[in-house]
Amino acid sequence: MINVNYFKNFDQIVSRGNRRMRAEAMEILNAGLLMADPGKATHDLVKLDGKDLLIGQKKYLLSSFPGIYVIGAGKATFPIAKALDTILGNRITDGIVTCKDGQEGELENIRLRLASHPIPDEKGMAASEEILALAGKTGPGDLVFSCITGGSSALMPLPVPEITLEDKKKANKLLLTCGANIIEINSVRKHLSRIKGGRLAQAVHPEALLINITVSDVIGDPLDYITDPTVPDTSSFEDAKKTMDKYELWDQMPLSVSSYLRNPPLDRETPKSLDSHRIENHIIVPGDAACLGAETKAKELGYRTMILSTMFEGESRELGRTFGFIAKEILLNSRPLNTPCAFIGGGETIVTIQNGKQAGSGGPNQEFAIGAALEIKELGNIVVAGLDTDGTDGPTTYAGGISDETSVSRGLQTGIDLFSSLQKHDAANALTSMGDILITGNTGTNVNDLKIMLIREKEI
Repeated sequence: MINVNYFKNFDQIVSRGNRRMRAEAMEILNAGLLMADPGKATHDLVKLDGKDLLIGQKKYLLSSFPGIYVIGAGKATFPIAKALDTILGNRITDGIVTCKDGQEGELENIRLRLASHPIPDEKGMAASEEILALAGKTGPGDLVFSCITGGSSALMPLPVPEITLEDKKKANKLLLTCGANIIEINSVRKHLSRIKGGRLAQAVHPEALLINITVSDVIGDPLDYITDPTVPDTSSFEDAKKTMDKYELWDQMPLSVSSYLRNPPLDRETPKSLDSHRIENHIIVPGDAACLGAETKAKELGYRTMILSTMFEGESRELGRTFGFIAKEILLNSRPLNTPCAFIGGGETIVTIQNGKQAGSGGPNQEFAIGAALEIKELGNIVVAGLDTDGTDGPTTYAGGISDETSVSRGLQTGIDLFSSLQKHDAANALTSMGDILITGNTGTNVNDLKIMLIREKEI
C-alpha cells in the first residue's frame, strides 16, 4: 500500500514486465524518498517554545537576536526554507534562497529565486550577488540560517572576475562528463568562485550566529562538500590542479579557466579556518537516508535485505552488471541470501563519455538499470531500479530507470537494442520508449543515489 507517491508515471511503470515486483519496487523507492524528506527533518530540528527558539538541543531567547535571516541554494533547499518560513513567520527579517527552475510552492517571508541546474545561468548569478550582499548586511548578534544543499554549485554561480559565466558553464559541463567524482569536481568549482569554499560564511558578520542546516548528497557526509560556501574548505588550488591533470582537462577548458588555475592570485585561496566566526552545523538528512528507508519498506514486504554499500562509486553500467552477477549467484547458489531478497545500494556513480565521442541522452541511474538488464535477462523474477533522489538523473529531466528479466526481450520486440543504446550513452531514449523511465520532477530532497534489486524464485 503506497501512502506517498513521488512518481508521475507510476501506473505506466507497473503496467508492464514483472508487474507484481515492479509495484513492490516502486513502494520501496517511495519509502526511500520519504525517509529523506528535509522539510520534516527541519521541523524536528527547529521549534518555538514560547519566547524561546529551540535548535537541536540548544535554547535561545528569540528577543536576543536583532535580526533573523535565511540564505541558501540547492535542490533540497525549498523544503528547509518552507519549514523555517512556517516556524518563524514574520520574525524573519529578510531571506533569499535559490531553487531549481520548476520548483513549486511559495514562501511568505523569504525571497525565492529560480535558476538553471545542472548548467548555471544568469538568473543564478544575479541571485548569488543578492545572497552575498544580504550576508554582508548581517550584524553582531544576528541569527543567520543557511540552507545550502546539493546542486548549489550550479544554482549559486558567482565566478571570479577573471572568468565569465559562459566559460564557467563550459568548465562545469566538462567536469560533469570527464569521469571525476563530486569531490574532485568541487575542488575545481570552489576555486573558480567568489562565494563557494567558505567565502559566503566570511561575508556573514563574525559575531552573528550562523546555523547551517543541510542535506548530504556526498558519500561520507563531509561538510565542506555538502555546504561548502559556509564552512572552511579542505581543498586547495593544488587539488584543483590535480583534478585537471588526472582527467587531462587543461587543453579542453576555456583558456580563462586554465590560465587562472595555473597561476591563481596569491590572495585567492579559500579559507581553511573560520574559527573567528560562530558557526553550528546540522546535517538533518544524511546521505544514506534513502537506503535506510528503502530497507525498512523491503522488510515490511517480506524480503530478506542487505545494504551492499552506501558508498558506491565508479561507472554506473558496471555497477548494474555487478548487481546482475549477484542475482545469478542468488538464484544458482542461494548466497549470500535466500529468496525472496532485496539488495540496496547508495553512493554517486558516474557516466564517462570519451572526449570527442557522440552521446545520446541519459544519466548514471538509467545506465545502471540497463547494465543490470543485460545480465538478468530471462533469469528469474528480478527487478532492478536506479534513482537519483533529487529527481534529475544526469543532464536529463528523468529521475532514473527500472528494468526486469523481461526488459531485453521487450526491447527487441519494439526494435530497441539495449546493448547498443548503452554503448551510445542513449539510455534515456531507450527506457522512455519501453516505458521504463522514472519520472518524479523535483522531489524536494537530494541525498545519495538509491539503487535496489528485488529477487524471487522463477515460477515454474
